[in-house]
Amino acid sequence: MRCSVLGAARSGIAVAKLLREKGAAVFVSDQRPLDQLDEEALSLRSLGIELEGGGHSDRVLDCSLLVLSPGVPGDIPFVQEAGRRGIRVLSELEVASWFCRSPIVAVTGSNGKTTTTTLIGRILGDAKKKHVVAGNIGTAFSAVVLDMAEEDIVVLEVSSFQLDHCETFRPKVSVILNVTEDHMDRYRHSMELYAASKARIFMNQSGDDTFVYCADDPWTIRIAAQAACRRLPFSTDTILQEGAWMEHGILMLGDQNGPKQVIPLEQMTIRGIHNARNAMAAVLVGSLFDVSIASMRATLRNFKGVEHRLEFVREHNGIRYYNDSKATNVDAVRYAIQAFSDPIILILGGRDKGNDYTLIQDLVRKHVKSILAIGESAQKVETAFHGIVPVHRASSMEGAVRLAAQEGRAGDVVLLSPACASFDWFKNYEHRGKVFKDLVNHL
Repeated sequence: MRCSVLGAARSGIAVAKLLREKGAAVFVSDQRPLDQLDEEALSLRSLGIELEGGGHSDRVLDCSLLVLSPGVPGDIPFVQEAGRRGIRVLSELEVASWFCRSPIVAVTGSNGKTTTTTLIGRILGDAKKKHVVAGNIGTAFSAVVLDMAEEDIVVLEVSSFQLDHCETFRPKVSVILNVTEDHMDRYRHSMELYAASKARIFMNQSGDDTFVYCADDPWTIRIAAQAACRRLPFSTDTILQEGAWMEHGILMLGDQNGPKQVIPLEQMTIRGIHNARNAMAAVLVGSLFDVSIASMRATLRNFKGVEHRLEFVREHNGIRYYNDSKATNVDAVRYAIQAFSDPIILILGGRDKGNDYTLIQDLVRKHVKSILAIGESAQKVETAFHGIVPVHRASSMEGAVRLAAQEGRAGDVVLLSPACASFDWFKNYEHRGKVFKDLVNHL
C-alpha cells in the first residue's frame, strides 16, 4: 500500500515507522523546512521512508491512504482533495489500533485527560497489572503497539482531533470526562460538532464493552444516550446506585453488590472537585480490571498529579506559585480558580482558541485579585475583564512573574492558568510551564 503521512512530529513519525515496518511504501510531508525538523524526523529516510519539508506537494496525494497527525486540520486543501479523490483519510490512532491485540482503555474530555490517564496507569501499575500508557499524553500509540502482548492493557489519552478520522477504533473501556467549550477555532464555533467528535470514542463499542462518563456534565449526558454498550456514570452532585459518586465527602463505588467506600476526599493529594471526578473515572476503570479497593485507595493517597496541571512550584515571601500551563481552555481555568480559597493573581493569555471569557467573569470577580495578561490574546483578556478586576499587560513570561512577585502579598496564590494555546511564545504547553517554573525558582 502507498501511504502518505501529513506531519512529521511525534505521532506522524511513529505511524510512518509502523506502516513501513508492516510493508507499506511511506511518504511523509511537513510544512516546516527540512532544516527545522528534528533528527528523529530526518532519520526516517534511513528506513526507506520518503520525506519532504517546506510544504505539501502533489506527491502527497499519490497514495491510497492519507494519515493525519493530530495537529493537522481536516479542512486544509490537501485533505479535502484527498477526500474528493476517494483516498482514505485516517488518524494515527486508527492506524495503530489495527495492530493492537491488547484491551484498550481510551480517555477523552475537554479537561482532565492527562491526569486521569496517568492515574489509571498508576492504579494498574500499583496493582501489578501489565500496562502501557500512550496516546496524546506523550508516547504515540504507533510507537508501542507492536511491543504489547495480549494480556497487557493499553491506556490511551485520546483527543477529538484523533477521533475525527477513526473508522474502526474500538476500546474495551471508553471514558468521557466532560465536554466543555474548547478548540472552537477547529470546530467552526459549534459545540454540536465538537461533542459529536468526542462521541466517536464509543461509536464501535457493543455489549461487551463499557463507557464511563460524567453524569454532572450536560453535553456528556446528552451524548451518553447514543452509546450501545454498558454505561457507568460518575458524579459529585448526585448519589448513584451504580458507578462512582461522593457521599458525605467520601468517594463511593457501587455495583450489583452494593456501595463501597473508597477514600475520603480529604485524604487525596490532588485537590479540587474536578480531580475528584478524575479520580472517580479512574477508580471505575480500575474496578473493571479487578483492582481491589484497598489498592486503589493506596494509590489515591500517594498520587500527586501530573506536571503542568495545578502543580505546586514554590512558596516565596509567603506567596504560593502554581503551574497550570496545561489549562488551555476557559473551563480548565474555572476548575483551577475553584481549587483555591486564597486571593489569586492570575496569569492569563496566549494563542486564543475562540475563548468566551464571560463564562468565568463572576468567578474571577469573587476570587481573583488581579490578572496579568500575556501573549497574542492579551488585548482580548484585558477587554474581557476591564472593570471586573485590575488587568496588567506583561510582554514576556519573565515580566509576568516579576509583576506577580511585586504585586503579591503573603497568603496570595500566583496561578499560571492561561486558557490558551502556547504557540505564540512557546513550543508547547510543557515549554511554557517549564519557563514559568524556572523563573519562579530563580526569584
